[in-house]
Amino acid sequence: MIDYRKYIVWQKSHQLVLDVYTITSNFPKTEQFNLISQINRAVVSIPTNIAEGCGRETQKELIRFLYISSGSAHELEYLLFLSAELNYLELEISKKILSNIDEIKRMLASLISKISSTL
Repeated sequence: MIDYRKYIVWQKSHQLVLDVYTITSNFPKTEQFNLISQINRAVVSIPTNIAEGCGRETQKELIRFLYISSGSAHELEYLLFLSAELNYLELEISKKILSNIDEIKRMLASLISKISSTL
């Protein structure tokens, strides 16, 4: 079992959750059960799947959960792009958050590659 909190990608994705929750709190209340809910589920899924994968028995299982985390990062990227297009998100904030998501996606891909090479 691996301590997920030691992974920088988990630390960055946890901070992303905090940032995104702050951002979505300013979205229109009409989006509470639609876009806000979908965004919050996607962002929470990223560090959650890293943590769950670290608690699994094998490296192969960890890799599977890292792929799920990566999929959630891709989903979140689109949802925030859409939010910016709908003018729910300021351009500068959007750029910063999307850059953070891109970094997390690259880190996940690198970690998957590193773990895969040891199998």
